[in-house]
Amino acid sequence: MLSMKHSNQNQDPVASRRDFLRTTGQLAAVSALAGIPLPHVHAAVDNTIRLALIGCGGRGSGAVANAMSAGGLVLGDDSGTQPSTRGGANGPVKLVAMADLRQDRLDQSHQALSQRLGDRIDVPKERRFLGFDAYRQAIDCLRPGDVAMLTTHAGFRAPHLEYAVQKGVNVFMEKDFAPDPGGVKRILRAGEAAEKKNLKIAAGLMCRHSSARQALIQKIREGAMGQVQLIRAYRMDSGYFMGPFPGGQSELLWQLSPGHPYQFLWSSGGVFIELMIHQIDECFWIKDSYPVSAHGVGGRFAGSADCSQNLDSYSIEYTFADGTKALVTGRYIPNCREEFATFVHGTQCAAKFSGNVHAPTSWLYKDQRIEQSNIDWQPEKETVNPWQAEWNVLLSAIRNDRPHNEARRAALSNLGAIMGRAAVHSGKLITWEEAMASDFQFCDHVDQLNANSPAPVRADSQGRYPAPIPGKTMEI
Repeated sequence: MLSMKHSNQNQDPVASRRDFLRTTGQLAAVSALAGIPLPHVHAAVDNTIRLALIGCGGRGSGAVANAMSAGGLVLGDDSGTQPSTRGGANGPVKLVAMADLRQDRLDQSHQALSQRLGDRIDVPKERRFLGFDAYRQAIDCLRPGDVAMLTTHAGFRAPHLEYAVQKGVNVFMEKDFAPDPGGVKRILRAGEAAEKKNLKIAAGLMCRHSSARQALIQKIREGAMGQVQLIRAYRMDSGYFMGPFPGGQSELLWQLSPGHPYQFLWSSGGVFIELMIHQIDECFWIKDSYPVSAHGVGGRFAGSADCSQNLDSYSIEYTFADGTKALVTGRYIPNCREEFATFVHGTQCAAKFSGNVHAPTSWLYKDQRIEQSNIDWQPEKETVNPWQAEWNVLLSAIRNDRPHNEARRAALSNLGAIMGRAAVHSGKLITWEEAMASDFQFCDHVDQLNANSPAPVRADSQGRYPAPIPGKTMEI
């Protein structure tokens, strides 16, 4: 997982996920999970919300810190409304169960969380579970009204969500949500089942909870830009290259190790979706619709020694029903120009929607010139960062029994990202209808994987993994 830095203009008084990672020295990891059956944790007669952390890397550990810090302030929803103080997110929160594939990650996370959060980390050894089935034992420690935190590789998100919904608990699930269309369909079905049970589901597309972006969305909806005609999103940096599989160990566990968070399509969906899903979701939010088609190009630079399944360049053109385009560009090559931002162009002026490492640098320009001196409007400074705000909204919804289910929106944004990736990997134009109709899966037996299973994708004799070949690869 990438290290993430706060924008100086958006420091939050409460502990944020990135602050937690920086101060504890936790590395990001991804895990899919299991353990031994143990008795249910019986809750005291109080209003404590209990958490079970499934996946003990930096992303999950940081989300625990956000949950503990959730206060009374609740931002508006993703409709573009301004922040409000509806209250109710505050109240006691405890972590009562943890699950991971790796003992060292579980132990490191427990130690760091305990040092930072004290007795709010109530996870004795008998409620720390290890293995591919550990998510079940951890979720079994919860009661109705509690929250399962799903922060493993995306390939395991659907079965973990299904089990949490079956057990009748609320969910916080990190992005991304599925590596393929088959996984997206499982998320959609689980989300529908959760809605019928009045369960709350929060999805880790935290930019939807940014008050700065909500304010700009409201300006766009009011016509301040005229008609939106073009959106440009970029995430270009020095890359995430992987060496060859060394052999002499479980290939499956090696692929799921913290050192390989998004190098395999079956487990994570790959680097493009992992990094760009936020900005793709922003494109769909700005347009308030999903694209009708996508095509694109990509590849690897000459001489690349990367042994992963990723390309290092992705350029996708999404087309919406009214003809509007969204251009999404990812490039991961050393010593090249870097950029991390989303821009919008309307018939009247341009806007910057978000900035470096998701900074809330959201403003309108006087015309089409993207220049600091040309800014015409800026929102009020954010007082709560989006990583915190998404937890405030979730816990407030639980405590006040308000509807809150982000599963469908998150899954469809994930599908849009898959659609773009498939267009590049296949070299074909992919339509939304094709993506929605597809049942394609990279691994159709992810639920049955265990520590002795062969890896869903195998290295060749040089330790390299198969990369997509445009004109031959199909993922829809």
